[in-house]
Amino acid sequence: MNSNISSHIIRFLVLAIAQVLIFNNINFLGYINPYPYLLFIILFPVKNNRVLILFLSFILGLTIDMFQDSGGIHAAASVFAAYARPIFLKSSFGLMYEHQSIKFNVVEFGSKLMYIGLIVIAHHLILFSLEIFSASKIILILQKTLFSSIFTFLLCVLLTVIFSRSKS
Repeated sequence: MNSNISSHIIRFLVLAIAQVLIFNNINFLGYINPYPYLLFIILFPVKNNRVLILFLSFILGLTIDMFQDSGGIHAAASVFAAYARPIFLKSSFGLMYEHQSIKFNVVEFGSKLMYIGLIVIAHHLILFSLEIFSASKIILILQKTLFSSIFTFLLCVLLTVIFSRSKS
C-alpha cells in the first residue's frame, strides 16, 4: 500500500514539474499547448475516495496556475475533469467501471483511448473557455481546444504506452 501511495506522489510531482519546466514553454502557432499533467487525473485509481481525487486535482491545477500566473483556470478545469471522471469512465468502460474492476494496464486499448480523449477534450474546453471568456471568440476557443487536445491526447497516449511497457 505504501509503494502505491508513493507511486502516486511521484507521478503527481513528476507531472507537475514537467508541466511547469517543459510543457508550459511550448506554444506552437498560438494554438498548441500540451497539458500532460492530466495523466495524474486519468490514471488515478478508480477505487479511491472521490473527494481525494477532487482535492488532489485542485492542488495540481493550482500548482500549474501559480507557475503560469493564470488565475485559477487550470484548477477549475482540473476539478471539472476529476468531477466528470466517473461519467467518462462509465461511458468508456461500462460494466468494468460499475464493478470497480478497471486496471489501466489490461483494459482494451480502444476503451482507454476513448477515456483519455473524453477527459482531455472536456478539460481543454473548460480551460480555454475560462482563459478567453468571450462568447464572440467561440471559434478561437474551439481551435485552441481542438489543436491542444490532439497534441495532449497523443502525448498522454504515448506516455501511457511507454510507461506501461516498461513495467511489464
